[in-house]
Amino acid sequence: MSWPGVVQRRIASNGIQMNIAEAGRGPLVLLLHGFPESWYSWRHQFAPIAAAGYHVVAPDMRGYGRTDKPHEIEAYTQVEVVKDTIGLIPALGYEQAIVIGHDWGAPTAWATALFHPDKVRAVGGLSVPFMPRSPVQPMPMMREMFKGQFFYQLYFFEPGVAEAEFESDIRMCLKKFLVLGGGETDLTALPVKGEHDDMFSSLPEPNALPKWLTEADLDFFTAEFERSGMRGPLNYYRNHDLTWKLTEGAPTEIHQPAMFLAGANDGVVAMAAPAIQMMPHFVKDLRINRMLPGIGLWTQQEAPKETNAAILEFLKMVDG
Repeated sequence: MSWPGVVQRRIASNGIQMNIAEAGRGPLVLLLHGFPESWYSWRHQFAPIAAAGYHVVAPDMRGYGRTDKPHEIEAYTQVEVVKDTIGLIPALGYEQAIVIGHDWGAPTAWATALFHPDKVRAVGGLSVPFMPRSPVQPMPMMREMFKGQFFYQLYFFEPGVAEAEFESDIRMCLKKFLVLGGGETDLTALPVKGEHDDMFSSLPEPNALPKWLTEADLDFFTAEFERSGMRGPLNYYRNHDLTWKLTEGAPTEIHQPAMFLAGANDGVVAMAAPAIQMMPHFVKDLRINRMLPGIGLWTQQEAPKETNAAILEFLKMVDG
């Protein structure tokens, strides 16, 4: 499936071949998607950002779409994913970029700015705020916090388990997952799950798709994951501890111009409320810090008009 004005090609970065979708000419803006998504998650952003005079590039992240998919779990640490992102900048003929990420792409965007301030001249995060490296190891803390409960990140941790469930019916599982994360879903009304439950069997099939997700959109995502499988995307969740170990001594402050945008109905926002409150303490030049009423996890898909306005406002702040 193509998207008007957007072209795709493969490009080498950090020892792998990455599929990129791009539009426009000018300073480089990298858009990094989250889970379980694709370059296509940014489909509504290409035209307005390109029209503002930028070269917009959205890669399929490592493990997704037509980008390479290393088999080893350890190949999906944020250290490697940041190297993928930084490697795209010279590969595309630039010295610097503005990097904006959503969901899993947000910590990658924040980390590229944190570790490569000479390469990232401005940074944005959608849904996931900047959080300095935790003083304690993540997985033991997560297991203690959710002891006796179902928590999707713990469910994703065991290799092969979540893959089997997703891949038994990719389209249905994606449909349930995308609708579940949308702003229309009341997460407090969902059935309580035990620690040994699966992800999808207790979730009813949505009666209809929300306005922001068409059958054609769902068809595109389904085809991507039917071809690529779910191992690569799920491996991101299996590297919390290794990323933590590899980033000992990491800086704690971001000094580039920055923006944060999220939906007020986003379950991630509910979990990350303390981090959002503390973010201005660590992100020293936070130009935009905004919540979108009624919007869930899929910020730029659910609210393209508001997301585009915020990004364009931010780009104008950065470049005048």
